[in-house]
Amino acid sequence: MSSHDQFEEEIDNLVEDEYVQQDDVEEEEIPDLDQGEPMDDDDDDEEAVDDSAEGFEFRPNGEDENTMELADDSVQGFFDHREPVYAIAMHPTSNGIIVSGGGDDKSYLWRCDTGEMLKCLDGHTDSVTSVGFSCDGKYVASAGMDGKVRVWNAETGDFCVAVDGPDEVIWINWHPKGNILLAGATDSTIWMWAMPSGKFMNIFNGHAGPVTAGCFTPDGKKIVSTSEDSSFIVWDPKSASAEFRLSGEDARFHADPVTSVCVNKDSTLAITGDVSGKARLVNILNGQIVASLENHSDSVETSSFCEVLPLAATGSVDGTISIWDVQTQRLRATLNHDDAVVKVKFVKNSPMLATCSADRTVKMWDARTGECVKTWVGHRDTVLDIAVADDGNVICTASDDGTCLVFSM
Repeated sequence: MSSHDQFEEEIDNLVEDEYVQQDDVEEEEIPDLDQGEPMDDDDDDEEAVDDSAEGFEFRPNGEDENTMELADDSVQGFFDHREPVYAIAMHPTSNGIIVSGGGDDKSYLWRCDTGEMLKCLDGHTDSVTSVGFSCDGKYVASAGMDGKVRVWNAETGDFCVAVDGPDEVIWINWHPKGNILLAGATDSTIWMWAMPSGKFMNIFNGHAGPVTAGCFTPDGKKIVSTSEDSSFIVWDPKSASAEFRLSGEDARFHADPVTSVCVNKDSTLAITGDVSGKARLVNILNGQIVASLENHSDSVETSSFCEVLPLAATGSVDGTISIWDVQTQRLRATLNHDDAVVKVKFVKNSPMLATCSADRTVKMWDARTGECVKTWVGHRDTVLDIAVADDGNVICTASDDGTCLVFSM
């Protein structure tokens, strides 16, 4: 039996692990908003209100055409965070269940059809930076700047385990086939645990700066990660050894901090992006640089591969999205937001691309033509993350304005 087969067999066995259940998750009390202090009526405050409306889209009120109102295309929302919401994810089998985490040091499970809060997932002592459901949706995890990773049973809301070890956690990622969780941290390390037991499995050392992005490959057989030290590493999850390492020492690779990475469905190619606006297409089976993808003038913060066509997208702080032909390595189209692009995500098994931006909008594009199919507004500040339903018909958002909104095609 190969080491990879053994690793996958171990994953299957870990699904059967026992876990701790504790009824220690309390629902958050919602303050009575009617008890707030009255607003002053002086001229300064009136001017401030006027200023705060600058740059927002207004529309005539549906009932009174003489009254203008702030445009809001959302069909539902979740408003309990009241602090910037940094991360959002959808349940993999029941797209109606959402987890979001933010600057209030909490995560919440909630329904996107009703906006109903199902469970407050607390216990962090600093901002929640990343959230995610396990591959079958049975468990949900949150990670924070406090260096903790906390896991709950997503079906019952029962707390399972808290693990620590890293410094501030930047991202977490579940294994695509089992209950194994990865976490990348500011202290240059990546940690791996079996869940829900919390059993430590491996630590990955090889970067010399914060691990800005990383994930299991879709086939579950490798791990990829990027760092501020300009490096990209392909790891063997079982041995925690680096199979391939690219860095600024290779003149063809990034010379600047690498900010993002994504892997294609076949687990053969990765796209890395850096703070100077450069992207690289890398063969992760042999560690070779396939192409330089250069069309941005500022940091490439996000990227995504299309699952049904040989296309990929990169999104940048310069406000543009580049659509690349992966086979010819040529630029197909340049799409535009009015401010920094924060996330790009292809809809599952579709050429449709969802994007969000500091311009407060969410957009859906047809990557084949470059056409913007739909633009949604409703947020009052940067949209920091999006979760897209498998059929592409629902998008849930997390924003700096402290709210999550639900948009429908």
